[in-house]
Amino acid sequence: MRTNLILIFIFLFTIIIISQLAYIQIENHDFYRALAQGQQMFFIETKGERGEIFFRNEEPLAINRTFFYVFASPTKVKNHQETAIVLSEIIALDKDFILRRITRENSFFELLKRRLTQDEINKLKEKNLPGIYFGKEVLRYYPQNFLASQVVGFVSDEREGQYGIEGYFNQVLEGEEGFQRGKRDVFGRVLGGIIEDGGRTGQDIILTLDYNIQFTAERLLKEAYENFSIKNGQIIVMNPKNGEILAMASFANFNPNEFSKFNNLGIFKNPAISKVFEPGSVMKTFAMAAALEEGKITPETKYIDKGMVEIGRHIIRNFDHRIWGERTMTEVLAKSINTGSVYVAQLVGLDVFVKYLQRFGFFDLTGVELQGEVAFHNQELRRGREINLATASFGQGISITPIQLVRAFSIIANQGRMVNPRIIKKTDTDIETYYQQIISLETARQLTTMLVDTINHPWNRRAQIPGYYVAGKTGTAEIPWVVLGYNKPGYSDRTIHAFVGFAPAYNPQFVIMIKLDEPQGVRSSSFSAAPIFQELARHIINLRQIPPDYDVE
Repeated sequence: MRTNLILIFIFLFTIIIISQLAYIQIENHDFYRALAQGQQMFFIETKGERGEIFFRNEEPLAINRTFFYVFASPTKVKNHQETAIVLSEIIALDKDFILRRITRENSFFELLKRRLTQDEINKLKEKNLPGIYFGKEVLRYYPQNFLASQVVGFVSDEREGQYGIEGYFNQVLEGEEGFQRGKRDVFGRVLGGIIEDGGRTGQDIILTLDYNIQFTAERLLKEAYENFSIKNGQIIVMNPKNGEILAMASFANFNPNEFSKFNNLGIFKNPAISKVFEPGSVMKTFAMAAALEEGKITPETKYIDKGMVEIGRHIIRNFDHRIWGERTMTEVLAKSINTGSVYVAQLVGLDVFVKYLQRFGFFDLTGVELQGEVAFHNQELRRGREINLATASFGQGISITPIQLVRAFSIIANQGRMVNPRIIKKTDTDIETYYQQIISLETARQLTTMLVDTINHPWNRRAQIPGYYVAGKTGTAEIPWVVLGYNKPGYSDRTIHAFVGFAPAYNPQFVIMIKLDEPQGVRSSSFSAAPIFQELARHIINLRQIPPDYDVE
């Protein structure tokens, strides 16, 4: 009887097992197959490799590189104190920071340091510390270190482009998302390899920057720091015919490979496009342009300077309180006579003068392909006060950016036509250059000749280049107290020195803008910025083998 019950029980159990198998394998075959695949299959979200950035000469500026990192598996670390001390000595991190990481309970991965040097890797391998391991990852690398750092920007630890080209073109550079997919067995082992699905590489970008010109510009700014103790400085070089920026240099700058070491976030901003300044006497060029275009003056128009001009309660004087007597407009520009510039601005009037400043682009963004460009609207100038018109005519009380100044000067160099600056290199077939006629060809030619005479003046001989006609203008501007952080009106005795020029004057190949903040030991830009222009212009002429205008005996 007992045997029969056991047989019946086994029979019924068999029937149940067979029916369940039939239910699973026949009736719900598709469902359980999908469930099994879901448990076996795995997907990892990936991104294609980031596009790289190059100078126009194809020298790399931002590339991708495989780096080693070191991490801890706290559950496998043997002697925590000793391990922390050894690691601290090798990878130069705080011992307490390491100790906190390697003592975290139930943790299998604690990142300690990225971008290990080969020396650090070798020493860690020698120690062979339990629970300390290496990994590999592809990270952004900037082989030029400080060079053009505020142009290129950097990629954060979250793999997001920040500032400059990296920030402006982040979506273009970062590539498309994709997946890695594969199968695991019951023990978690990968079966048959991993299949890539999407994740295309981002687009490479070639800049208009010339490596050699950029390198020389940055070297000259460092020398200006050594010679004049400048606080900051910028140099921009642009082709006035197509808007290509050949150099955009700043001092001080930073190393994008070590961006996390810089606590001052302001160092990441590009002052050539994001910081306004009062340019000083270079603005006399545009007062002359407005008066010439309106027919109010000619280059030979005479003006009698008495050394000062009264406007209400204000008195405007010339540099060094000089009195020049009777002078032509060409001489007013060459000798940088403040009262003469006020006279010219008063001839055209505030509304017309502001109209020309607007046409020269001083109130608008240039649209250059960089993150962080600003424009100042100069509302104080538009209020209609006569004193504002007077001071703006010689570059005080009006704020612009270096890139705006370069674009405006390029109008004169480019036969009166405006072309917007650009920093992305395009092929000849892709280039679409749109010109806007700002002043007439005749005005541009007259102004160019006046600027050549300005450089031929003995004061500006440090900007002259034998064999070439050079057009240019110096500017020395006092810095407002409020800009220096003081809550009081008026101007300090600290200055900004500027120089803008182009060469060869009658067939310009480049425009150079130089700005030096608070240089020490020199009174005017003729002694600070002008020699820098000369050296950089010589370098470009030699580099590009630009033929001379005349023979030098």
